[in-house]
Amino acid sequence: MSTSLSPSASASGRPPIADAGPQSLCAREPRVPAERLVAEMVPPPRFDSVRFDTYDPDPAQPSQSEAVTVLADFAAGLGGAHASGSGKKRWFSRTPKSTAPTGPRGVYLDGGYGVGKTHLLASLWHATPAEPALKAFGTFVELTNLVGALGFQQTVQTLGGHRLLCIDEFELDDPGDTVLVSSLLSRLVEQGVALAATSNTLPGKLGEGRFAAADFLREIQGLSAHFRPLRIDGQDYRHRGLPEAPAPFSDEQVTKAAYATEGASLDDFPGLLEHLARVHPSRYGALTDGITAVCLTDVGPVPDQSTALRLVVLADRLYDREVPVLAAGVPFDRLFSDEMLNGGYRKKYFRAISRLTALARDAKPLVSQ
Repeated sequence: MSTSLSPSASASGRPPIADAGPQSLCAREPRVPAERLVAEMVPPPRFDSVRFDTYDPDPAQPSQSEAVTVLADFAAGLGGAHASGSGKKRWFSRTPKSTAPTGPRGVYLDGGYGVGKTHLLASLWHATPAEPALKAFGTFVELTNLVGALGFQQTVQTLGGHRLLCIDEFELDDPGDTVLVSSLLSRLVEQGVALAATSNTLPGKLGEGRFAAADFLREIQGLSAHFRPLRIDGQDYRHRGLPEAPAPFSDEQVTKAAYATEGASLDDFPGLLEHLARVHPSRYGALTDGITAVCLTDVGPVPDQSTALRLVVLADRLYDREVPVLAAGVPFDRLFSDEMLNGGYRKKYFRAISRLTALARDAKPLVSQ
């Protein structure tokens, strides 16, 4: 249920709104055609302008500077003609096979949340000397959605003429999807496509907020020989040297800010969580199309793990699109229970807290002081 007020609402003493009030995410049920899924396989808006020289390595973590050097060399090595001999993108044509290249044809960025893996992955995409139509960038979920929309063989044909495929947040939680994507990547490697990936943790894998490269390589089985693990140590950069995140505002402050911000959405948090269960996660990006700020009232702890995982996906899409989040209720670091934060999906939840906190910091100026 949305908390959007009518244009004539004046309970808070503000003047009536002559035109439309805030939008509601709960009123949206987007449909995403396959063509859009393919066209959007580029770095998201937040990472559209990042480059290796805009990455800010932590001086206390030499592995971060080393990663920049290794990835820049890797990108430079992808120049020249594609192994298939084609310089044009093939959408629905058959791509001839080529001999698989010798040695590692991919890199796996191994590190905890907030060390800049996505920044580096997007920088690799930008630095690879090939036209955008010959490079693809997407999350694991977006890649599986593409296979679902086009079919396995058509996806191979669509991506087979590419120079590089970057996969962010490689999901290892679903064995079926892992096998599916591993099979797809094997076919693409045969056709000379270079690979780069980051990953999320397996269920039951605890540790220090990072996923072990050995586990990743074991899960992708036959593909392991094609990846060179590249460890990136460090702390969450989103909070390095930054002030504390703003405390949640009142429902009245959030509602007033939503009405004063053109293009903002306004929803109550429980209603939004219910709506997310009715929208496939592949559509969460489209759900936020045209939204300049997400305003939420009555934010409280997430009731169960299925709901929590859907919220993680929404947080990722909002962060990718740089959409500020203004919230009333409990702080974002209290969204997930201790049981969740100590369970197998802990890395996802900590990443969501980190990203939502950064977006809350971005939203602070929306509230009139």
